[in-house]
Amino acid sequence: MSESDELSQPAPADYAGASSHAFGPSRHLRSRSKVLPEHARGHNRALVLQTLYHSGAMSRADLSRETGLTRVTISDLVAEFIADGIVVELGVRETAGPGKPPILIDINRLGHQIIGLDLSDAESFRGAVLNLDGEVLERRELTRPEQPDGDAAYAALLELARSLIASATAPLLGVGVGTPGVVRPDGVVLSSPNLGWTDFRLEAQLGRDLDLPVLARNDANAAVLAEYTFGDARADFMLIKIGVGVGAGLIAGSQPLVGSRFAAGEIGHVVVGTDGGPRCVCGRDGCLEAWLSVTRLRDAVDAQPAARDEILRDAGTRMAIAIAPIVTALDLSEVVLSGPADLLDGVLIDAATSTLRERTLEGVFDDVVIRLTGQGDIVLRGAAVMVLSAQLGVS
Repeated sequence: MSESDELSQPAPADYAGASSHAFGPSRHLRSRSKVLPEHARGHNRALVLQTLYHSGAMSRADLSRETGLTRVTISDLVAEFIADGIVVELGVRETAGPGKPPILIDINRLGHQIIGLDLSDAESFRGAVLNLDGEVLERRELTRPEQPDGDAAYAALLELARSLIASATAPLLGVGVGTPGVVRPDGVVLSSPNLGWTDFRLEAQLGRDLDLPVLARNDANAAVLAEYTFGDARADFMLIKIGVGVGAGLIAGSQPLVGSRFAAGEIGHVVVGTDGGPRCVCGRDGCLEAWLSVTRLRDAVDAQPAARDEILRDAGTRMAIAIAPIVTALDLSEVVLSGPADLLDGVLIDAATSTLRERTLEGVFDDVVIRLTGQGDIVLRGAAVMVLSAQLGVS
């Protein structure tokens, strides 16, 4: 079969195994900048890997059609990926027509693994070995230091990371860390009161100690990547992570929002209302985190079981008051919550939805959805996306 004949073969959807690892239409994060000639090869590499990652196995000709790259460019890049162990040939696709059947290729999904670390839980640091599809292969956790102590927190994190590295069964692509606090794009934790870190070079320090590529980001910003890549989220949404603290990650127009101070989504310390409220860890009264954190909600419900619905309704209302300006300013389509379903689903979401509609322009934002994420291990999976994006250009 000639190359032109190969191009006329059925698309990968006709191959029974082609979509076994596919996530559907490509969900890559959109770049703000134009592709300069000197960056073209890197752009093409990411485009090819992104297409394979989300679409599943296909032939080189299929890949040329999907990406718009020439067959020569595809051939060169695929040869490079195979040599690096990133892409693997799966064998030929069965065809009914004459000629040589095309060889299918895919991301080598079993060839590398990723370490994900989640520091957002109130009681423990959680970690996992994940495959390139974001599936947890091995899970471990370590008790979180009782008091905010930067040195103790880092020692526990390092111990957990090393134990996971020892349990990996394939070469590691890198380590992703989701941590509470304000985190710069270079992995410096500017402020994380719950862990006792200020201006801590987490990414650089952990990279040196582990001798591996490390990516460190805010836990909510990690979680929003997992929802975008693996979930059903739209191209413009907010994810609110509710745990020991409250934070949000934002994607607008398929572009993550970080902010000039690297604090976009830091809604936990917005004071909600003028009626005071619980004392927050930051020292002020009535911050959203003081109303909405898992610790506060559980303590309040345990103390007054008969008032459970009232407590959750009030928390949902205050959350909506905090996010209504954000939803309207960014014209978001949905708000996704990550946290314990027994607290968030039902009364709290219903109260938040009705309050959001009362506080936004009628007839314009009535279709904004507030829902609970379907993602388990959302920060760990988001940490995997961080590594995939940094190392392979896949998101």
